[in-house]
Amino acid sequence: MLAGVSALVIAGGLSGCGGDSESSGDSADGRTTIDVWLMRDSVSAQFQKEFVAGFEAAHADIDVKVQVQEWDGIGEKVTAALASNDAPDVIETGNTQVAQFAQSGGLLDLSDKADELGGGNWLKGLAEPGAYEGKQYGIPYYAANRVVIYRTDLFKKAGVDAAAIKTRDQWIAATEKLNAGGTQGIYLPGQMWYALAGFIWDEGGDLATRSGDTWKGALDTPQAVRGMNFYEQLQGLGKGPKDSDEAQPPQAEVMAKGQVAQIISTPGGANVVIANNPGLKGKLGFFPIPGKTAERPGSVFIGGSDLVIPAASGKQYAAFTFIKELTGDAWQRKLAAAMSYVPNKTTLADAVAADPGASAMAVGAAVGRATPNTPGWAAVEAKNPIKDYMTAVLTGADAQAEAEKASASITAAMATGS
Repeated sequence: MLAGVSALVIAGGLSGCGGDSESSGDSADGRTTIDVWLMRDSVSAQFQKEFVAGFEAAHADIDVKVQVQEWDGIGEKVTAALASNDAPDVIETGNTQVAQFAQSGGLLDLSDKADELGGGNWLKGLAEPGAYEGKQYGIPYYAANRVVIYRTDLFKKAGVDAAAIKTRDQWIAATEKLNAGGTQGIYLPGQMWYALAGFIWDEGGDLATRSGDTWKGALDTPQAVRGMNFYEQLQGLGKGPKDSDEAQPPQAEVMAKGQVAQIISTPGGANVVIANNPGLKGKLGFFPIPGKTAERPGSVFIGGSDLVIPAASGKQYAAFTFIKELTGDAWQRKLAAAMSYVPNKTTLADAVAADPGASAMAVGAAVGRATPNTPGWAAVEAKNPIKDYMTAVLTGADAQAEAEKASASITAAMATGS
């Protein structure tokens, strides 16, 4: 299908930093071998095998050598590879990591290829963090985000119709009704800061804002404080700990004990619930996180991956061909079916229509966002003053005063980490 990608691709700049040429990875018969780094468990071994076989069959001149990488320590490994003369040709990277790698100058600018790749329909939560300083380096690969996982039997017993929950007010009313008779209306730990981010975005606020070349923490704005106020209201309708996140203890395991009506999680959390309590099989459903109004779902943090090409790659034409096919509509539909991921374009949402969890994700993904697009944000997550801020507010401290302290910490961390 992509054999028709013409020499115009090369003329357009894909060979500007080292076009395809004879190298140690090319065979005597003229086939080009590209080295591709994909992340552990981001796709199944079966899907990876199917794609590589299909790609090589469609491209008689390209061989693909995949190296599966571990998420732990990948930032340092990619940084080192980009600075070397032996970088792979394609790298899968977390969508929020692209700015960090682009800052070094080690990635190929693919801005002029966005239209060819369907960029006008990309999910903003993947496309925006894939850009840096106005240039597109990361090509959206797949997305995942949080939804509400709920107990269908507990909702029915309480007389609550999940399909009718479209707004925050309706969500609160339903959760209050569920929060009775030994049932927690929702289990929401105090430090689920990704959920807080969505509530802040819904209010028109942000975690940090940029003025010129300077980034500043923004949790102390009226909009962000309103987001925290809603989080506090929702969190109080359950018994979630105020001083830990969803991993401590694992919230799916808490839900599996049978007394929790809702959690906020990626749909895969339902599998963990059932694994810990097989009796709940067939009793779990999904709906998008509600927004302030029925016309717009709640904002969510978009996780997922982008694909990048190192500037040092000598096989940029073949690397681009690989990316174009993997992120194209045909393989995106197959990926969605195989992995229950949200495809990289809003126009492909129908690909997950038959999957309740993925279709709920797709609704939120259409208005999803990512963390502030600056290399310095990694330092914020390393220290994570947002978690401490949330715990302080939930245990009775003044929200505005704590927001000002947290914003100052975010500002300082971004300054040292950029």
